Amino acid sequence: MPVVNSLTSLIMFVLQIIALGGAAYAVFHAVRQRSDAFPAVDKLTKPVWLGILVVSLLVIFAFGINFLGIIAIVAVCVYLVDVRPKVDGIQRGPRW
Repeated sequence: MPVVNSLTSLIMFVLQIIALGGAAYAVFHAVRQRSDAFPAVDKLTKPVWLGILVVSLLVIFAFGINFLGIIAIVAVCVYLVDVRPKVDGIQRGPRW
C-alpha cells in the first residue's frame, strides 16, 4: 500500500479502498448467483463475469488507480449498474 504523505495521495488511497470494496462486493454477488440467470438476461456467462471481476479486483489491488485501474473500475461498474439488477430481477420474478 502507498505511503500517505499528502492530501492527493490520501484521496487516491481512499478512492482505491472504495474501488476495492466495490469490486469485492461485485465478486461476492456474482459468486452467489445462479449460472443460468446470466444467459437468461442476455449477458455473458457467470464464469466470464467472475473472471472479469476477479482480474479487476487484483488489478485495483496491485496497481491502484492508474490506467489499468480505471479500466478495472469501469468493468466493475458495468457489472454493478447493468448486470446485477437484471440478474436479480430475473431471479426475483416480475413485480406487480
